[in-house]
Amino acid sequence: MSPFVVKERYCRPFNGSTYFKPRGVPLSSLEINIVELDELEAIHLCDYESLSQVEAAEKMQISTSTLQRLLYSGRKKVIDALYSSKAIEIMKSERVVELS
Repeated sequence: MSPFVVKERYCRPFNGSTYFKPRGVPLSSLEINIVELDELEAIHLCDYESLSQVEAAEKMQISTSTLQRLLYSGRKKVIDALYSSKAIEIMKSERVVELS
């Protein structure tokens, strides 16, 4: 049993493609980096919408330290996939609540 409770993370609904891969390479022959929806949302809010980490954390209803961890892990997975020609899979975890 976990010593702490994992808080829910609030994200916008994701209706995009769940896989991104290098063109011309079959998905079956690629390594796949799984980017969770909360990591994608953190990247979207901070990098695309140019919100501060404090504003993004408030929007997702998480702490700034949690947001920083999501940014670090999400960015690392995306950069690794781009530089190493890996596929990216967007996956929703149990702790994510999609806002309507």
